Amino acid sequence: MKITVRLAALAVLTAFPMPVLAAPIQAVMYKNPSCSCCETYAAYLEKNGFKVDIKPTNDLAQVSAGLGVPPKLQGCHSVVIGDYVVDGFVPVDVINKMLTERPAVTGIALAGMPMGSPGMGGEKTERFAIYSFTKDGKPPAVYATE
Repeated sequence: MKITVRLAALAVLTAFPMPVLAAPIQAVMYKNPSCSCCETYAAYLEKNGFKVDIKPTNDLAQVSAGLGVPPKLQGCHSVVIGDYVVDGFVPVDVINKMLTERPAVTGIALAGMPMGSPGMGGEKTERFAIYSFTKDGKPPAVYATE
């Protein structure tokens, strides 16, 4: 009897295989060594399917500029995800939108450190404008609002 039950359970498990869990999306975060809100943002990304490799740097402005982030959009961290750069506390749904749509941009950014954004404390008090940017000198454009 026990063998029959086990065989029946095995037959059910093999007939309906378990879904394969998606591999996390690889990301590299360059951040100021003393900034703790960046680590909170990295944890937020990891809770939402990303694997974040944190690389502290004392030359963040230079790193961000090298990645193509315009000076007015540079924040306390820059995250490289595949072919894109994400600067600031961009909500994960906007990142996923970019990764799905694959626009012809260098990246997206949420300027400043707005209260209520992922990684920042407090309550959200305003809509966020997330800008797209390119390396060709065109001015940033609004990519999404949150």
